[in-house]
Order: sequence, then structure tokens, then C-alpha cells
Amino acid sequence: MDMQTITILGSTGSIGTQALQVARKHNMKVKAVAAASNVKMLAEQAKELDVSCACIYNADKKAELDERLSGTGIKTLTGMDGLKEIASLDGVDKMLNSVVGMVGFEPTLAAIRHGTAVALANKETLVAGGDLVMREAHERGVPIYPVDSEHSAIFQALQGNDENRIRKIILTASGGPFFGKKREELAGVTVDQALAHPNWSMGRKITTDSATLMNKGLEFIEAMHLFGVSAEQIEIVVHRQSVVHSAVEFEDNSVIAQMGVPDMKIPIQYALLYPKRVECEVGRLSLTDYGSLTFERPDYETFECLTSCIEAIKRGGTLPAAVNGANEVAVAAFLDGRIGFLDIGRIVKTVGETAEYKEIHTENDVLEADACARRAARELIG
Repeated sequence: MDMQTITILGSTGSIGTQALQVARKHNMKVKAVAAASNVKMLAEQAKELDVSCACIYNADKKAELDERLSGTGIKTLTGMDGLKEIASLDGVDKMLNSVVGMVGFEPTLAAIRHGTAVALANKETLVAGGDLVMREAHERGVPIYPVDSEHSAIFQALQGNDENRIRKIILTASGGPFFGKKREELAGVTVDQALAHPNWSMGRKITTDSATLMNKGLEFIEAMHLFGVSAEQIEIVVHRQSVVHSAVEFEDNSVIAQMGVPDMKIPIQYALLYPKRVECEVGRLSLTDYGSLTFERPDYETFECLTSCIEAIKRGGTLPAAVNGANEVAVAAFLDGRIGFLDIGRIVKTVGETAEYKEIHTENDVLEADACARRAARELIG
């Protein structure tokens, strides 16, 4: 296999660290790494991988990164400019964007404009600015490889089916830790309870999004952009076992699903090494061990975030950016103990319903909508 050169944004997080395991196993060259604030791990990764540059997004940590990498010859960067510089490096086959939140939007555009293929684990890129991002990727012929397990499953199911029309995408959801609960049962939910996901090990923000089903709403919007389908062509199905990662129904009523144990290394590796399938260090799926797989409808009334996302993308324009920005502020407040669990859905719904609709022409349209939504969410929190 020819050696691939990659860069990783979010290298110290769950997706980033697993991507590095894949890179080591398959002899991939990592040219640059970036992290939000974990400067110690970032410096260790940079030295071990002998990267050309490393970026710490938090400017307050830049001096510490300089000190830890002193004498190595590794260039140090910080802030959004640093992320965009790493995303635009020459001699890179693919950039993995696994940062959390809107911070990932501009680096994705930077990579696309530089002509670098993107392995995308940052949901907000397409949720907030999908119209712009997909248009620019198409115009420049830059591929985007989905890393989310659900979108990777759909992408895999579509291989060899270019000439076959999609009737429906079946987007599976684990249901999070509170599946089956009603609103009154969720009023006193604690942070620890929200972070106790039954199947996946993820960061605090994404795990909270899974508990509110916001995560599935974001993935709903992503799927529309990635696969060119309408909202009416996506069905969300709660599948508690997380074995069927998603499926595609074609015009002849055939349904092709991708299955496997719930381990993110499979979609990460597929995105990085596409179209090759090679050995992956994950468990093998035994259907008899599971015995049965279940599929149920989500509760749209209890989980308001999911409904708000679907309504926002149906209305379009900058409204998905608004609900996403409101959610980021609300989740941070919940994790800090400043609001309750149900307040997240209330804030997202209110901002989504009151935000001004605008069409997206440039990245500034997206960034302004995001900023307005964040201000509105902070006012609601008080």
C-alpha cells in the first residue's frame, strides 16, 4: 500500500487518537496535528510522529507548546489561523477534521479550497454551512469522506450503486441513555447520567448531544448534504444495539445495510484508506451473540432537539447554523451545571423558531448566523 500523508485536527480527542492508531498500523505519515487545549498530549504526539507543525487552538497554551517542542524544529501554531494553515498544507493527501463544534467549519473550507481531500468527523461543518461546503467541494472536485459511523455506513452501502436511485436513507440511532423516558422523567437528569452512553465512548459534548438526540438531528442534516436527499427521504430508526449503523433503500425496494460491532475504528479507517479494506483492530461481529436486533420509532415530542433540527433544515438557509450554535452554548451551560437537561431542548427550540432566515452565499453568512444564535442562547440562559 502506498504511504498516505495526512493531517489531523482534533488529534487528542476520541476520534483523533483512534485515527493515530490506524495511521501507525498502516504506515501513514502524519504531517501535522492540532488540538483544542490538551497541550501535553499534543506535544507528545508531535514529537513521536515527527510532524512538521502542531497547533494548539487555545492561545493561552501557545507558550507551553513552544516550551515543550523547543529544539525539535516543529513549527507551532495557534487559533483559527493555525487550524486553517494546517488544513492547507502542501503534500497532504487527506485532512481528518475531528474537532468538536463550529471551530471545524473554516478549516474544512480551507482544505477544500486548497484541494485537499477531507475525512469529516466534524458535524458542524455541514450542519451550519453544508450548502456552501458541498458546492465548493463539487466545484473543485474535492472528495469528502464521512467518518461518523452512520454516514460511513450509508457511504459504504452506496458503493457500486451510482446508477441506482435512492428511495430512502434509514438513519439509525442508539437512542442514548434516556430512550423510553418521558419529559417529566428527565427533569432532574444529572451530567453524569447524561454522559453514561450505553454503546459508544465519545467526548462530553457529543455524548450529551446523543442523550438529547441533538446528535441525530445534526446527522439528519449532514445526510441531506452528503447524499443529496430531501428531508422526506430520511427515516430515523432507534436501534439500541448499534449493530446496523445505517441503511439505504433503493428504488427496487432492496435495502442495503452496513453492520459491525460499535467501534469507531472501522469508519475512521475506511475514510482514511478508501477505497481499500484492510485488517482493522476491532472485534468481529457475531449475530448469534446478540440474538436479536430491535428497531423502534424515536420520540419527537420528548426530544425537542431532534425536532428542531429537522424543522431548521426543512426551512433551510442559515437556520441549521442557528440551532447548532444555540445547542453548543446550551450544552456547555448544562455541563457547567448552570441549566437543567430539559433546558437544552427549550433553548434550541426557541432560538430555532426566532432566528432570522438568510440564504448562505459566503462563510460570513454562516459565521454571523452562528454568532447571533449564540448571543440569543446566552440571553435565554441569563
